[in-house]
Amino acid sequence: MDYVSTRDKSRKVSAAYAIANGIAPDGGLYCPTAFPALTAEDWHAMANLDYKGRAARVLGKFLTDFSGEELAGYAAKAYADDKFGGGNTAPVVPLADGKHLLELWHGPTCAFKDMALQILPHLLTASLRKTGETRTACILVATSGDTGKAALDGFHDVEGTKIMVYYPVDGVSPMQKLQMVTQEGANVEVVAIRGNFDDAQSAVKRIFTDEQTRAQLDRDGMMLSSANSINWGRLAPQIAYYISAYCDMVGSGAVKMGEKINICVPTGNFGNILAAYIAKRMGLPVGKLICASNRNNVLTDFFKKGGSYDKNRDFYTTTSPSMDILISSNLERLLFFASDYDDKLVAGLMDKLAKEGSYQVAAEVFAKIDADFDAGCCDDAQAAETIRALWENERYLCDPHTAVAVRVYEDYRARTGDKTPTVIASTASPFKFCRSVIEAMGGTLEKDDVTQLDMLTGLTGVPAPAPLAALAGKAPRFDRVVDKADILSTVSLLKDL
Repeated sequence: MDYVSTRDKSRKVSAAYAIANGIAPDGGLYCPTAFPALTAEDWHAMANLDYKGRAARVLGKFLTDFSGEELAGYAAKAYADDKFGGGNTAPVVPLADGKHLLELWHGPTCAFKDMALQILPHLLTASLRKTGETRTACILVATSGDTGKAALDGFHDVEGTKIMVYYPVDGVSPMQKLQMVTQEGANVEVVAIRGNFDDAQSAVKRIFTDEQTRAQLDRDGMMLSSANSINWGRLAPQIAYYISAYCDMVGSGAVKMGEKINICVPTGNFGNILAAYIAKRMGLPVGKLICASNRNNVLTDFFKKGGSYDKNRDFYTTTSPSMDILISSNLERLLFFASDYDDKLVAGLMDKLAKEGSYQVAAEVFAKIDADFDAGCCDDAQAAETIRALWENERYLCDPHTAVAVRVYEDYRARTGDKTPTVIASTASPFKFCRSVIEAMGGTLEKDDVTQLDMLTGLTGVPAPAPLAALAGKAPRFDRVVDKADILSTVSLLKDL
């Protein structure tokens, strides 16, 4: 399997090269040159495998310069039972009205990013070896809350790597911030920026394409890489959990093999739902992919307005901060796939987005996208109503991001009458967003600290995840705050890690 840039498909690289480098030199995102098919043999085998085995088999379809033995070993380490709270790594919980909640937050940082960022360090360090790379990999991460901690946890003290995380100083929950600023490890750095996630993400992309910075790092024996979903090694592991969920639904009798499901995903950067799209292209029986947005509904508008993407709009800080994004990086990959790998078209659209903040997809390309996707959005008040209703009616406790997806799915079902069983990605533990969940349930919270975990447990009887409870009493290590215009200067900090 070869990989090419969304903006220049003339040069093919290996999976290991794509993972080691993170982003293409032209600023494009690496994509596989084909969608490998899931065969009847694959489905039969996966039905009898645990999550570790399923993940290794799916990754083997894409990472053909890795052996099956290597991938099985990485999956066993990444998804070890003691990391994910038992043998059921990504359980599917059936609820009323066709809802099946795919819980992706049982890992060490209590968010879905663990599903990829626990295995990425294994893939990345192996990729460095396979490509003959001897420089230290400097991993730059922009986060809207969850990716940062998950990447820090995955890469801390990993030999041959350093990691720097940027987060919007006022754009994450108190618990997300506490998780990041207390991170242990000699090779980690955390920087808050005065700006939003889009500012951090754009700055990181500029660093990757800044020749002077790359040259200086090279002189210092370092190279750049990424743990954001712009890196194929971050995105590929996410494909596996949708395929695994289907296997579990077949196993439970919720669907018969070959019957279609829908998939609804709360998303801002589009990587999580793109993984579901790729699974569909591989043969996962999917009817509609339902894209759920919060008040920052640039993706909803894209799907509802015929492929018109416009980031020139107000930015809102919401109760679902991991979705507070106006520049959805992975939409670039969808455009590449839907246009039959038209790199010139994609490069033109991305240039227009950079210069004007908007673009319009050609009708024939958008028609292919529209056949697969639906979309909807949900504001904070509606998310709060959904959190309360799910608890009162079904005794299911969810976080605001999951609530957005549930509400959008319920609206979709009412609007279309489509009663196809639907997998809804549940992306974070409700205990990461205690204030929002407590207030949604009619409680009040005087201060934002670890005691909020006890309050939510007191309201519901649901115990807080151990990794969050363990933060009590931990002293912050990082307090650096910079203006968004000064992010480039912080790269020099890597030399001292």
